[in-house]
Amino acid sequence: MQKLSNYKTSNPAFSNYFWKNNPNTSKTMSVRGIIIKSIVCIFIIALITGFIWKLYDNGTNVRWFTLGGMLAAIIISIVISVRQHWSHVLVPLYAIAKGCFLGGFSAFIKAKYPELPFQAIGVTIITFFTILVLYQTQIIVLTKKLRSVIITAALSIFIVYFISFILSLFGIRSFLWGTSWLAIVFNIIAATVAAFTLLLDFNYIEKHKNKADKYKEWIATWGLLVSLVWLYTEILRLMRKFAIKF
Repeated sequence: MQKLSNYKTSNPAFSNYFWKNNPNTSKTMSVRGIIIKSIVCIFIIALITGFIWKLYDNGTNVRWFTLGGMLAAIIISIVISVRQHWSHVLVPLYAIAKGCFLGGFSAFIKAKYPELPFQAIGVTIITFFTILVLYQTQIIVLTKKLRSVIITAALSIFIVYFISFILSLFGIRSFLWGTSWLAIVFNIIAATVAAFTLLLDFNYIEKHKNKADKYKEWIATWGLLVSLVWLYTEILRLMRKFAIKF
C-alpha cells in the first residue's frame, strides 16, 4: 500500500504555497504547538458563539453576525494567503469571525432545538478522532484517485453553495435549505467530504512537522479550523433537517 506523502490537500491552508520555503529559524513547526493553538482558537470560537447565543436570547437580531462573520472569515483568509507572517494575529481574528458566524447561524437552530448544537459538537469531535485513527492506522490509505475525488467533490460543493448564495440575493430559494431527501443526501455528501478533507490535512501536517517555520503552526491551525467549522456546520444542518422531517 502506498501512502500519499507527496500529494497536496484540498484545504487551501495546506497547499504547497504555504510550505515551499525551508525554515528560516532554529524553531520549527511541531504537532504540540498546533494542538495548543487549535485549542486556543476553538475556545475563542466557543466563547464568541456563547456570547451571541445570549444576545439572541435577549431579543437581539443576530442575522448580521452570521453574514458579517462569514464575509470577514473570507477576507481574513485571503489576507492570510498573502501575508503569512501575520498569521499569529490573523488566525485568532479568523476564529473570532467564525465565532460570529457560528453563533448567528446556530442561534436560530438552538432556539427551536436546544440540544442540537451540542450534539453536533459531539459528533464533530467523534468524527475528528475517527478520521485521525483511520489515518494513523492506515485503515484508509490515501491514493491519488481518492485525493482527486475529494478535491473535485469539495470544489463542486463550494460551487453549488456559491450559486445558491447568489440566487438567494434575488429571492430564489435553493433546494439546499429544504428538507427534501435530495437536500439531505447532498448534506450527507458534504459532511463526508469535509471529514475526508481532515484526512488529507493530517497527512500534510505530518509531512511538514519539525521542518516548516515555527510561525506556520498558525497556518496549520487555520487549516484545521477551516475543516472543523465546515464539518460542524454540515452536521448541524443535517441534524436540523432530520429533526424537522422526523
